[in-house]
Amino acid sequence: MDNQTPAIAAKWLYLFIGIAVLVNFSGIFVPITGPDGTLYASIAKTMAQRNNFVELFAYGKDWLDKPHFPFWIAALSFKLFGYTTWAYKLPAILFLLMGSGYTYLFGKALYNKQTGLWATLILLTAQHIVLSNNDVRAEPYLTGLIIAAVYHLYKSHTTNSYWQLLWGCLFTACAIMTKGMFAIIPIGGAIAGQFVITRQWKQLFNLRWLIGILLVLIFILPELYCLNQQFDLHPEKLVFDKHNVSGIRFFFWDSQFGRFFNTGPIKGNGDPTFFIHTTLWAFLPWSLLLFAAIFQFIKKGCKQTRATEWYCICGALLTFLLFSASKFQLPHYLNIVYPFFAIITAQYLHNVVKTSSIKGIWGVQTVLIWVLLVVIGVLHYFYQPETFTIAIGTCLVILLAGLFFLPPAISSNTIAKIVLRTALVSFFINVYLNTVFYKSLLHYQSASEAAVWINQHNPQNLPVVQFDDAYVSAMNFYSDVPVTTIVNDDLKQLPQGQFVLYAGSNRVNDLAAKGYKLTQLKTFQRYWISRLKPAFLNKATRAKELEEMQVAIVTRQ
Repeated sequence: MDNQTPAIAAKWLYLFIGIAVLVNFSGIFVPITGPDGTLYASIAKTMAQRNNFVELFAYGKDWLDKPHFPFWIAALSFKLFGYTTWAYKLPAILFLLMGSGYTYLFGKALYNKQTGLWATLILLTAQHIVLSNNDVRAEPYLTGLIIAAVYHLYKSHTTNSYWQLLWGCLFTACAIMTKGMFAIIPIGGAIAGQFVITRQWKQLFNLRWLIGILLVLIFILPELYCLNQQFDLHPEKLVFDKHNVSGIRFFFWDSQFGRFFNTGPIKGNGDPTFFIHTTLWAFLPWSLLLFAAIFQFIKKGCKQTRATEWYCICGALLTFLLFSASKFQLPHYLNIVYPFFAIITAQYLHNVVKTSSIKGIWGVQTVLIWVLLVVIGVLHYFYQPETFTIAIGTCLVILLAGLFFLPPAISSNTIAKIVLRTALVSFFINVYLNTVFYKSLLHYQSASEAAVWINQHNPQNLPVVQFDDAYVSAMNFYSDVPVTTIVNDDLKQLPQGQFVLYAGSNRVNDLAAKGYKLTQLKTFQRYWISRLKPAFLNKATRAKELEEMQVAIVTRQ
């Protein structure tokens, strides 16, 4: 085992980063995953169709949960490219790629070019980053915006540039208009943490940061205007089963701090260890290296406080700790600090020189790679996806061959080889997941499947009706005609004349028993695909886990 600095020729890193970009695009045509992804897509679709970029509507009602920015961007994409799956996912992926570019710039500025490139590759191959570019919500936008904001604010400090401050504040404001005030935590934590730990008190209280706060407040005015127009000027609206609900108060407090303290209208149950075990799988195949990197960073940094950069560790760990203390937790919340994690991991790998450490990294990653390959093999064996093709199989064989034979041909350095091999296993896993597994899995999101079928077999453009449940947003987005959702089984909401019904077999039978004339057209199999269980993943037992859904033409007698 060598202990030289593990350099990799830039051309190879650019190639690997290019492949990583393509892998992140590999799920762009996979149907949008519900319930959250299809809900957000439906909101953006409604915004574009109504040409109303001020108000947010879901299920035909005023919607107060998330800020406007990602819906503005998705709606503009729909205007340009139509109401398609890829038009919804494209801008989110581009924002994430912007974030990867800023990860490179920040890593290069803090350390060196090689570290910046490694950090970019690590970020683009982290499991939940690739997953979030398929199951698109707000996180790809937020991840790109936050690292961009931190980079420009860092440059504002180091170059004394107010143009950099302006850009940093603009990105900060967009991040706030994407997820709320908690977006400030990783941004402010990174900048303030650096000054506090290195005792740069004058920099902490520099006038530029007061100017920055004012700029952010100015830049979020569009969001405040929209909330005021839709909610604060209309106290008669019923929101969260209450009247007199202030959208601005919700934005500044209930949306974020209300969830944190569990006092807002949307509540959850927190687990202090949730994000620890989430990071173990979500940052794969780099998570074990990340934990080692954080330990070594803090151990060495405490001995050289002023000579160490603390931006990444402060931005990441402050957010990590606060989210861990929150009562409302979801795996994708942590994506926003993955650029910091990637830089921390990259600098650790680039600087490791002890033979024992190199041997340990080699052993751990080799075992992990084999475990991941076995998991994919077991998943394929039991799931038996019908979407596996010769072309995809050939691509996977090439990646698998590259996994074993390409790294030694590129570099003789042990760490360099393990970085490349780890990236290649991520390529293999995510090409399989996006082009085979998820493509098959989404067939069981029957609402989107049914909507596409109805679009092709509804020449009369009959109205479409569905009953309210957790799956309705997929039908709302993918249907070409307006969808009526029946709430609380109130049949008075049914349209007059003929209509197309999408419902479970029990609902269809109930309507037939009540005198409605039904003509069955098509059946689909439904499963809650965001809550996978072994019995579903096993083809031999899958049928017992499925619910039959029907499409029928209904005529009132």
